[in-house]
Amino acid sequence: MTIKKLIIVLVTIISLFPVILALVSSVNQPQVQSNLQLYQTNLILQASELSDSNDSEAVDLAPVKIALLGTNPYLTAKNQYQEVKKLTQENLDTLSTKLTKIPESNLNIDNNNVLTKSRLNSAKNFDQKEIKKQITQDERFLHKIDLSLGIIEAKQNNIEQSLQLWNGIIKSSDEQSIKTATVLTGLWNQPPEAITNTEQILNSQLKGWFRNEALKQYYQVTEQKQALISLQKQENEIATQAITKLTLVGGIPLISGLLGVGILVLLIIQLFLKGKSAILANNNELAWETPWNGEVIWLVLIVGFFFIGQIILPLFFGIIGSIFKLSVATLTLRYKAIYVLVSYLTMAITGLLVMYFSIKPFFPLPKDWFKFNWLSNWILWGIGGYFVAFPLVVIVSLINQQIWQGKGGSNPLLLLALESQDKIALSIFFITASLAAPLFEEIIFRGFLLPSLTRYFSVWGAIIVSSLIFALAHLNLSEVLPLATLGIVLGFVYTRSKNLLSSMLLHSLWNSGTLISLFILGSGNQ
Repeated sequence: MTIKKLIIVLVTIISLFPVILALVSSVNQPQVQSNLQLYQTNLILQASELSDSNDSEAVDLAPVKIALLGTNPYLTAKNQYQEVKKLTQENLDTLSTKLTKIPESNLNIDNNNVLTKSRLNSAKNFDQKEIKKQITQDERFLHKIDLSLGIIEAKQNNIEQSLQLWNGIIKSSDEQSIKTATVLTGLWNQPPEAITNTEQILNSQLKGWFRNEALKQYYQVTEQKQALISLQKQENEIATQAITKLTLVGGIPLISGLLGVGILVLLIIQLFLKGKSAILANNNELAWETPWNGEVIWLVLIVGFFFIGQIILPLFFGIIGSIFKLSVATLTLRYKAIYVLVSYLTMAITGLLVMYFSIKPFFPLPKDWFKFNWLSNWILWGIGGYFVAFPLVVIVSLINQQIWQGKGGSNPLLLLALESQDKIALSIFFITASLAAPLFEEIIFRGFLLPSLTRYFSVWGAIIVSSLIFALAHLNLSEVLPLATLGIVLGFVYTRSKNLLSSMLLHSLWNSGTLISLFILGSGNQ
């Protein structure tokens, strides 16, 4: 083995270790999907407060209200919260069981091997710390769910169930949740009472529909009629806005899905009618002429993407953080957005430089490599690919949900975007996800990796292998199937159009649509 190959092997081991660790640790992490479902449920609850008066606007919205909310939105919301509670409790039980089993891994350690014992103890302590942290987060999340469930039950006059849920929280050790539960218990007790700072606690600890419901009860108990009337008027305005948001969140995907299904049907019909000349046919003549071998492919992928992204940059930003005494966890949302953008751009620039110097000895490149043809029909390919991807990814995501049951982790950027109502922060997230990510990832995965793999695989084989690597690179097991599906469509669009602009547009549209949906959902929970 040459020195170069030995270095590549060592770098591969070092690079893939944190990747495998991240994938394994994502198994017990919650998906953002549960949060999305609850945020949409909260919008439904807000929309349910739309006044049934004779106001012309309310009458016009009545059919939409029924179609979007159903006949009993409170029962729907209750079922949704109970389902998320069940999944969270199952995850909590799994973590608790795992925590009790960690010490067993240390029973058969050779006491004479001090170094091995020290390493295993360090690993055990790290695992314990991470699991305890996740357990604490899950317990707090369960308390928030019970606070919300109690208010939903109270709305349906199931006061006994509400008090039972809140009394359970009062017996816990979560001070903030105890304080909120105590306030709610007092307001719905018989006779009701309002403790000191009730309004301040409700405003700070509850959000959206739940805060307003609790405040209405508080104003009724304290006989603040003017405040109650003002709140009810405000609720009706919020409900009208919620109807519009639900229409956008539900309507746009529905239209996209129908268009996608229509395009797929036409493509399948064309395949039967035209055979090998059809767009969906396995056209191996579309393969690229690849002058480099697998070693160059591996070097670009491992060093240019994983080693830089998982080893060099975390180490670099960690040193910068220690020098300036900064921690990402303590940053405001706006500065977190800036950090994400800067770190991603740094990874993109260095990764592209690694790729450039790796393939430079093979210049000039054969035909069709890294093509950016502005005068072709790339816009049609990108938009059409987006519509086709939509129903496919949705179907795979629904199956995926049944497999993972709310676990498997999610891209942390999604949760940050969901919670962000700062337009500057959201704009920065948009630049990262909708401009920087499509540019860099399409050049690496579709522009370089996919064509390079056609040296060893058929075109379809290269599309599938590159899509799996693309999905695994996002470091969350629950996202592998949906992202691989998206990657297959991206790869298909690129191989047929031979234009990186088409797959970049598709990628950008997908990420933009996701961010906009997250922003709309998050806006209803403030």
